[in-house]
Amino acid sequence: MSTIRIAIIGLGYVGLPLARLFATKYPVVGFDINQHRIDALEKGIDTTLEVDKATLQAVIKKNNDTNNGLFCSSDLDAISNCNYYIITVPTPIDKNNRPDLTPLYKSSEAVGKVLKKGDIVIYESTVYPGATEEECIPVLEKTSGLKFNTDFFAGYSPERINPGDKLHTVDKILKVTSGSTPHIGLKVDQLYNSVITAGTHLAPNIKVAEAAKVIENSQRDINIAFVNELFKIFNILNIDTHAVLEAARTKWNFLPFKPGLVGGHCIGVDPYYLAQKAQEVGYHPEIILAGRRVNDGMGTYIASQIIKLMIKSNIKVNNAKILVLGFTFKENCPDIRNTKVIDVIEELKSYGTAVTVYDPWAKPQEINEHYGINAVERLPEAKFDAILLAVAHDTFLKLNLNDYLDTNGLIYDFKGVLTKEDDLIT
Repeated sequence: MSTIRIAIIGLGYVGLPLARLFATKYPVVGFDINQHRIDALEKGIDTTLEVDKATLQAVIKKNNDTNNGLFCSSDLDAISNCNYYIITVPTPIDKNNRPDLTPLYKSSEAVGKVLKKGDIVIYESTVYPGATEEECIPVLEKTSGLKFNTDFFAGYSPERINPGDKLHTVDKILKVTSGSTPHIGLKVDQLYNSVITAGTHLAPNIKVAEAAKVIENSQRDINIAFVNELFKIFNILNIDTHAVLEAARTKWNFLPFKPGLVGGHCIGVDPYYLAQKAQEVGYHPEIILAGRRVNDGMGTYIASQIIKLMIKSNIKVNNAKILVLGFTFKENCPDIRNTKVIDVIEELKSYGTAVTVYDPWAKPQEINEHYGINAVERLPEAKFDAILLAVAHDTFLKLNLNDYLDTNGLIYDFKGVLTKEDDLIT
């Protein structure tokens, strides 16, 4: 291939930053089935807030020509002249915590319709080891009529995007790469290495790259589950968990994990992909699933702790006014996918409380569409019986939460970020 032309399939939290980066050096077509998303991007607007307007406008182009830059489209024909196809669609789980590969199947089928001899298809979506070659490649072959590793080739380079992180951007995070043959592995590695300033690591094959990705987040999930369990134990012992962790982290090799509501599209999802594959081959993963059970149960636990504290403070629970600050899955980020704050809210409501949700980073309309929760657009001028700091957005840390408390009201700071002067209860 003398001229590299790249198609990015899926322009979300992963695809857009990658497309923007490649567009500084190559002609890139960003494909997404959401026309509203395309319309916004053409105006230089990224609703995920991963790419600022000036940076995006610097690469956006109106024509699908061979000049460097990013052309966005929902028309499949727009990517037909590309020779590298990078698929960055989400890989969620269903209500039973089983991997849902529907987005991968559909995007593979779409690419298969325009696939040509010599093309390379690279997957970035998080999957279990073997999914690319066992699930995606057959779709490409069936749709295109081409033969894998003869007519077209594949690669896998797991995404490592950290939503909301403006320090560890895509170009500054070392990229794992792989290919369906040694030669293709080198080509994929060279492609990414041409724009990733942090460098690349070429894995020996696709399965190794897939496994590396899925264990990264599984490891974090297990570590957070450990400190979440410590949080429960120390609560019983009437010990400040955050003070314990602060003391323990003075040792050079102590891992500084904190208690948390583990949501989002990676840590709260990826372990189920690995667990599913392990079970398919006859192994029951005990530690991975135990960590998932602990973390998935934290929302209910936090709600129960708030209710207990209210009872101890002689606050009438039924119809009690509770303010939940934060709904996104992490701080300073608009991403509400798989947020575990919803678990806290639903449990609090089951006690008959009146819950008000406020998050300046999330759009109330999206919260309502995805979770059926009517969040408020502005922090209400009212008094509450209890306030839960669920997400540590910087804007919340500047508030005097006591101004929003009723007499004998309480603040529950699960994140442990407030000062003692704020009368926090953890």
